[in-house]
Amino acid sequence: MDDRLRRRAEQNGDVFTWEDVRSCLLGEHDVREVVRAGEAVRVRRNAYVLEDRWRSARPEEQLALRVRAVLLGRPGHTASHQSALALHGIALWGVPSRVVDLMAPVPRTRTVSGVRTHPVDAAIEPVHVGGYATVDIATAVVQVTLRCGVEAGVVALDDALHQRRCRLPQVQAAGERLARGPLDRARVAALVERADPSCESVGESRTRLLLHGLGYDVRSQVSVSDDHGSFVGRVDFMVGGAVVVEFDGMVKYEGADGRGALAREKAREERLTALGCVVIRLVWADLDHPERVRARIDGAQRRGISTV
Repeated sequence: MDDRLRRRAEQNGDVFTWEDVRSCLLGEHDVREVVRAGEAVRVRRNAYVLEDRWRSARPEEQLALRVRAVLLGRPGHTASHQSALALHGIALWGVPSRVVDLMAPVPRTRTVSGVRTHPVDAAIEPVHVGGYATVDIATAVVQVTLRCGVEAGVVALDDALHQRRCRLPQVQAAGERLARGPLDRARVAALVERADPSCESVGESRTRLLLHGLGYDVRSQVSVSDDHGSFVGRVDFMVGGAVVVEFDGMVKYEGADGRGALAREKAREERLTALGCVVIRLVWADLDHPERVRARIDGAQRRGISTV
């Protein structure tokens, strides 16, 4: 790749457009060669991302790159919904990762080639992240909730609160601005009520929502001590008085560090069991089978001894 074009892309946040190509005195053939050589990825017409950055990015980071590339060619437009959350670095789940949502001076919402454009809301003051215009986090969380559902909104809000990037009063204010009827207001109320800043991952947020949805009394990030007051560990969730629910994501116990982590985890679980706790571990696949989870927890409650 031409050094001038790469420098411009890096200055733009690892993205470039035809305007950047032409400013480097390059043409269509040069761009085709860059893409063919695997040095850039075309994510949309007039929107390119450096290949090495794209290849190493997680899905939400790829969305942020896609958003930057599209916005670069659309001055005056503002990222919204999950596109805004991706730019802000907020965790996402249950949202379209290949659709770029923007606010622009259009009369109605329309989707063309993976870009969904919404009319500008004069009450929303854009902020800037890395030089790109976007709605604030609280507004984006509410937008996602109203379009994609409460669970998607709670996952994002949990992460934003955990990072201390927004506050519940800001979300409530955004909800008052954006809600258009009783159903919207009910969704915003559920969003605020179900948020929990103590959850540390998408998996934990989804697990908590699943357990609440099944009707269990759930406490998050509970510190457990033994009869002498010595700290045993902090667990993801305590259901009732004795059932510990832990969410295991992509945990790997390979190498010396992994074997050490596995040994510490087993020792902690043995100490919890000695206190009368029953430990249940859930993985991603379990979250799509609530009745399976209910059966495991109900069985654990029957075996458990409430000593915590």
